[in-house]
Amino acid sequence: MPQVLVNIGGRSYRLACNPGEEAHLAALASLVDGKIGEMQGEFRDIADQRIVVMAALSLADELFDAKRKAEAQSAESAEALAREVGARQAAEARAAALEAAIEETTARVESMTELLTAPTAD
Repeated sequence: MPQVLVNIGGRSYRLACNPGEEAHLAALASLVDGKIGEMQGEFRDIADQRIVVMAALSLADELFDAKRKAEAQSAESAEALAREVGARQAAEARAAALEAAIEETTARVESMTELLTAPTAD
């Protein structure tokens, strides 16, 4: 199993991961380290352990917001799809009604043509 050496909060960690996930794990560690650095810049007098917890909560909050937005967009997409399906069904029903009306009109015209072109019995 591959291992990646990462630095988070000024400490080095050797972490195992699945093959092919090394770069992703390193990027995640960099994200966490960056958030810790950001928090350390804002809260200089808070202990390292609390900074790590605050950074984790901040990242969890960002993840929660992203999931909430994704769920809202998914719901909007589902509603738009339902409207589109309804509109398509209505259009297909109108097309079928028009086709039936055209067929009826064609039959009436053919019937009238036959009447007009029929030999008269005089």
